[in-house]
Amino acid sequence: MDIIKQKNENELVIKISGRLDTNSAPELEKAIMESIEGVEELTFDLAEMPYTSSAGLRVFLKAQKQMNKQGHMKVINICEDVLEVFEITGFSDIIEIA
Repeated sequence: MDIIKQKNENELVIKISGRLDTNSAPELEKAIMESIEGVEELTFDLAEMPYTSSAGLRVFLKAQKQMNKQGHMKVINICEDVLEVFEITGFSDIIEIA
């Protein structure tokens, strides 16, 4: 998995490419926590992320809980397979998918 962070003042875009699973979820969580201070708008670009496990979902949920306190979070460019996981687990009701 590769993570690219683009920060512009109070906005942060995190692009994820590759599988988000038990092995890579801690890396994403660390990348988020290192960069989230002062962020009011957090966007995850999942155009190149074909899979997420429950460990990945936990990272998104943690980020959403933090952003509920300090701003807004959304997910963009989500592929059909990952969208299905979000819908089945109810995450599509918790996290904005644009």
